[in-house]
Amino acid sequence: MPSTSISPAEQPVIGVAVAGTGFGQKVHIPALRSHPRIQVAAVYHRHCDKAKAIAQAHNIPHACDTVEEIVSLPEVRAVSISTPPFAHCEMAKVVLKAGKHLLLEKPTALTAEEARELHNLAQSTGAAAAMDFEFRFVPAWQMLAELLAEGYCGKKRLVKIDCLVSSRADPSRPWNWYAQKDKGGGVLGAMGSHIFDYSSWLFAPARRLSAQLLTAIPARPDPAAGGELKPVDADDSCTLMLELADGTPCQVCLSSVTYQGRGHWVEVYGEKGTLILGSDNQQDYVHGFRLWGSQGGQPLAEIKIPERLAFPRVFPDGRIAPVVRVIDEWVRAIDAGVQPVPSLREGVYSQLLMDLSHFSSATGTWVEVPALDDFLARR
Repeated sequence: MPSTSISPAEQPVIGVAVAGTGFGQKVHIPALRSHPRIQVAAVYHRHCDKAKAIAQAHNIPHACDTVEEIVSLPEVRAVSISTPPFAHCEMAKVVLKAGKHLLLEKPTALTAEEARELHNLAQSTGAAAAMDFEFRFVPAWQMLAELLAEGYCGKKRLVKIDCLVSSRADPSRPWNWYAQKDKGGGVLGAMGSHIFDYSSWLFAPARRLSAQLLTAIPARPDPAAGGELKPVDADDSCTLMLELADGTPCQVCLSSVTYQGRGHWVEVYGEKGTLILGSDNQQDYVHGFRLWGSQGGQPLAEIKIPERLAFPRVFPDGRIAPVVRVIDEWVRAIDAGVQPVPSLREGVYSQLLMDLSHFSSATGTWVEVPALDDFLARR
């Protein structure tokens, strides 16, 4: 019988609105536009004049200053949200209640309860809701996942993760939402949210955890108040111990205030061998990852990443190419009427571990991590 499959060129275009004009302009708009099935149909900013200026600069048909206006546009089938975390929940609820598909930046929300509410909304409306956990889509990370699945290291003995950067090491960097715990600021939300996702993907879910959240720079100047120093209560450094479901200890050290920090590294030590993934690139948190391996006590040697895993197109900003892959998974899920991976389910898990980390740090205790299905089933 002749094939009845539809080529990408014949499939319907998906109109997407972009909410979030910092990361949204730098990463989401170019990533969305590079996908053959996507048309950027609208842009949101809370100030109408800024929304219009951004729309004009990027040749986007509609400029809106409310999310309600965005979802009322008939050509908008989906919305990407890359606003600061404190705006995620309310915006995403409007999107999902309107039956629109959702692409959401991490961290998912401000609490695991908010994240679960969004997950349940997506389930009830049938909207495909993707989380932008982009490390899953970087070639070197995908190769690491394949080698781990093949048993390259054997039974794991220790996992060590460092993310030590200097992005906020300068105390004159201005005070803003990132400095405020109740706005979702801090290095745990910025990078810990990723680590909680990929540690589950690469290794196993966490069984229990212990965390210490620290603030090394206690005040920053507020430009809106004439440079007056305002208090910082969001964490800029964090140490974590995770006991994974298979018993593996996982040590994590995060900081955004480490001058000449070593960058982002994942080290896996097992009974058969060792795998080390890392990048010391301080300017681009996706570019520069390399992978090394050793078995049987031999010296570490770099492992070539196969061409089949390579990005079909790279961009000056390394964040764009993996986000394109996230978007491709999202589009496939929209077409199939299913949830993508990673979805809000993974977003709930990441947010749950963030909440438990805050509780552990505040109480100085180890905290048990409930099974995700049990948490999702709670009323």
